[in-house]
Amino acid sequence: MLWVAVAWSLFQLWYASPLPFVFGFGILNDTEARAIHLGFALFLTFLAYPALRSSPRDRVPLLDWMLAVVGGFAGAYLFLFYVQLSGRPGQPTTLDLVTGTVGILLLLEATRRALGLPMVVVACVFIFYTFAGQYMPDVIQHRGASLTKFLNHQWLTTEGVFGIALGVSTSFVFLFVLFGTLLEKAGAGNWMMQISIALLGHLRGGPAKVAVVSSALNGVVSGSSVSNVVSGGIFTIPLMKRTGLSGVKAGAIEAAASINGQIMPPVMGAAAFLMVEYVGIPYSEIVKHALLPAVFSYIALLYMVHLEAIKMDLKTIPQRPTPARERMLRMGLGLSGSILAVCIVYYGIVAIQAVFGGAAPPLLALAGVALYVASVWYSSRYPDLALDDPNAPILELPRAWDVTRTGLDFLIPIAVLLWCLMVEQMSPGLSAFWATVSILGIVATRKPLMAVFRKENLAASVRAAWDDLIDGLALGARNMIGIGIATATAGIVVGTITLTGLGLMMTELVELISGGNVILMLILIAAISLVLGMGIPTTANYILVATLMAPVVVDLGAQAGLPIPLIAVHLFVFYFGIMADITPPVGLAAFAAAAISKEDPIATGFQGALYSLRTAILPFVFIFNPAILLIGVDTWPQTIWVATVSLIAILLFSAATMNWFVTKSRLWESAALLLICFTLFRPDWWLNQVSPPYEELPASEFLSAVAQTPADGRINFVVEGVDLMGEDVRKTVNVPLGEPGEPLERLRGIGLTITQAGDALMISNVDFGSYAKRIGLDVGYDVVAVLRKANQPSSLIPIGLALAATAGVAGLQFARARKQADRKETGPAR
Repeated sequence: MLWVAVAWSLFQLWYASPLPFVFGFGILNDTEARAIHLGFALFLTFLAYPALRSSPRDRVPLLDWMLAVVGGFAGAYLFLFYVQLSGRPGQPTTLDLVTGTVGILLLLEATRRALGLPMVVVACVFIFYTFAGQYMPDVIQHRGASLTKFLNHQWLTTEGVFGIALGVSTSFVFLFVLFGTLLEKAGAGNWMMQISIALLGHLRGGPAKVAVVSSALNGVVSGSSVSNVVSGGIFTIPLMKRTGLSGVKAGAIEAAASINGQIMPPVMGAAAFLMVEYVGIPYSEIVKHALLPAVFSYIALLYMVHLEAIKMDLKTIPQRPTPARERMLRMGLGLSGSILAVCIVYYGIVAIQAVFGGAAPPLLALAGVALYVASVWYSSRYPDLALDDPNAPILELPRAWDVTRTGLDFLIPIAVLLWCLMVEQMSPGLSAFWATVSILGIVATRKPLMAVFRKENLAASVRAAWDDLIDGLALGARNMIGIGIATATAGIVVGTITLTGLGLMMTELVELISGGNVILMLILIAAISLVLGMGIPTTANYILVATLMAPVVVDLGAQAGLPIPLIAVHLFVFYFGIMADITPPVGLAAFAAAAISKEDPIATGFQGALYSLRTAILPFVFIFNPAILLIGVDTWPQTIWVATVSLIAILLFSAATMNWFVTKSRLWESAALLLICFTLFRPDWWLNQVSPPYEELPASEFLSAVAQTPADGRINFVVEGVDLMGEDVRKTVNVPLGEPGEPLERLRGIGLTITQAGDALMISNVDFGSYAKRIGLDVGYDVVAVLRKANQPSSLIPIGLALAATAGVAGLQFARARKQADRKETGPAR
């Protein structure tokens, strides 16, 4: 089994690399690669996951070996018989149908073993719906499908099991999981943890703040909340308990911090990579939109931890006595040195690329190797970091630089990943490939290089490095089994939606339940995400809810006159899918944290859900105020202003939920803070009560408005027409425009073709899979108006009043806190 797992990792590296095209060998199309990916996942599931609790753990039963082989064959069937299947589309043979039937059954069994029964139940409900459509209520009724049609659609095409979700898992999710696994294997996880302790341990509630920051650092390279809890929680939870926090609160803080690892760029949860396909924008754009909410969520959790520490009067961890002047000098040198190093690396790479052009990549690779060897040589002069003992008292905090210098080389693969993703804007798969190659090099050579520089036993170090390399490749594949199976099973749901037309029916159903009210609709979708997330992984949850509900939100919002950006809707679904990991009664991250803290998992979940309210509020904010996603924010001053106001708002929300600001809040003070928070997040709501936000211009001015929209700007306009059900619709939509140019060409860039007849404008074509198609535009709709921002009173008015009210509440609480302090000093009256 070990070598099969290693083979899977090597196959994924080969598929993601440019090597097949260099050698002209092993070139696979997407369908073939997905089939091999699923074949490996099914094969390993039956070997790695026992069928029952009573199944033997010291050997793999013969039946499981047989199921593994048959499952591997069924999963890889599209690869093995690709030529034959492509020659007879829609005409399955008996072998095709038998393989499809066996494949679906074994996939469901693999799902039960790897993910549990809830995901199987969800898939079975959708399979039942496929065949029993004619017996369903009118609102979701369809004519049903035959077994042949079902199997052909689900197993022999890319509409079902082998659809987009499995494709994303194949193309780049695997490599990001492997990258994080290898980074942990190299020792970077412990290094990040120790840096967090050194930087924050001296603060009040320091260990809890360490948990938050280390989870944020882990979140940079890991997209799993449960693995984040397990890898960091074994150190931080006992550490928090040692400094006075209860086990429930310690576990809840770790769980709350860890679920945010999935929303922390650049390596977000696996579902974030699916957004590339579902939203149709580059991953670098998704990272840009997701950055501020993720950072604010972590800062708000740090603030909540600080308030918790003040409420409980927690003590700090002692640090080495250092004069204030030396401490400030160290801090200044650390910050300036870090900024200088980043600037040297960035401008050095840019200069080499400018001077050497096409010859730059090999030169940069040589420079990277030289930098790596120099970093390891420097680190070898100091002892390796010891793993933190959770049960030992911390007598003295280490200095940050003393920790940092032992692992400078760990920054190289992270820098490679960020450079490829954000600067070169390579595909996520290729970016992950180069980052994984760099960490593979580190795992394979770090210990031998250390042995050479320290004059230790080289042969033993080479053997240890080889063992780490093989173990890392196998563990990366092992960590991917659940994701591979989850995305394949979610494909059954997606296939059912495309086969039955359920997506169109859901629009009517949600509109009926919510009465067209956008807030009620969003609450309904959040509840659906939380309920589904109790039993299925975040990735599968996102696929289900995004496929079913995201188009509904965009469509009903447009009909209600609220143009919601598509990325905002998908991030909304993504956030609440993640929240399910901490929400009782089945919050997997809370359960994992409770297992470490040895406390009640339900109590841990409720406490963690309280801490996570600051994350739950953000999706509602960016639906109605997309500026927090940097949509419509074009300049640095605007960015700084939006970031500052939004940060103050989320901190005040955190203070209100903790019922503590300067001191313990009274009920009316918490209510006032919530109202202030609302005002800071939505100053436009108050302004809209006074004057409308937009003025409607006639359709004749639409093309000139498109021409005047700046590069990468967005435009709002109104369309009218008749939908597929024969009903009149009016929608307000928001679309992004690319580089400046001729208006009709700019519109074609988002898949929209406009035909002009006098002053009338009609949509004559909408490209399949384009952004225009995703937001519900269709052929035959007329452009009837373009919206221009109206001249409203300044948003500074409600924001200024809110900040003044904040100062008033703070002043009252300062006075009350001072009286309480004076009362303690004087003691009780005699």
